[in-house]
Amino acid sequence: MDGKEVPVSEQEKILAEEAAEAAESTAEQDTPPELSEVEQLKEELANMNENYLRQVAEFDNFRKRTAKEKQDTYSYALMKCITEFLPVMDNFERALACETQDTEYQKGIEMIYTQLTEMLKKLGVSEIEAEGKPFDPILHNAVSQKEDDNFGENVVCQVFQKGYQLGDKVIRHAMVVVANP
Repeated sequence: MDGKEVPVSEQEKILAEEAAEAAESTAEQDTPPELSEVEQLKEELANMNENYLRQVAEFDNFRKRTAKEKQDTYSYALMKCITEFLPVMDNFERALACETQDTEYQKGIEMIYTQLTEMLKKLGVSEIEAEGKPFDPILHNAVSQKEDDNFGENVVCQVFQKGYQLGDKVIRHAMVVVANP
């Protein structure tokens, strides 16, 4: 019996060693899935964070684009309204140029014209200076040319119709006569 017990104890040692190795390998196998799960969660968090930042950036771009479109729409509507209003200004200027015996009537026309010009200034509209200035095709529309010794070369010598601009944008070009082209 003693002979059989020794091999059994050796078997127990072998079994114990195998069990220990199996436990270690199981522990090692359990650890990588836990680490890989943590890594997966980290990767998922990174992806979600990236998606969040993209969404925030897209919304910010949308907000900026919408604000610009709103401003552009307002500017366009204002330009359109002012463009339609300019012939009224021209008629008031013609009325002021006519002489009348009725001073009260003349005074009333002047007051209305002054009020209209002040309103346009508040809206950011300014008159394009033309007479005596060098011809600028961006601001002026040459409708005629003439030789005139009183003016230099390519200088505006007469204005047929005033031009206006809203900020830097030309609403209506000044119609001018250019001297000594």
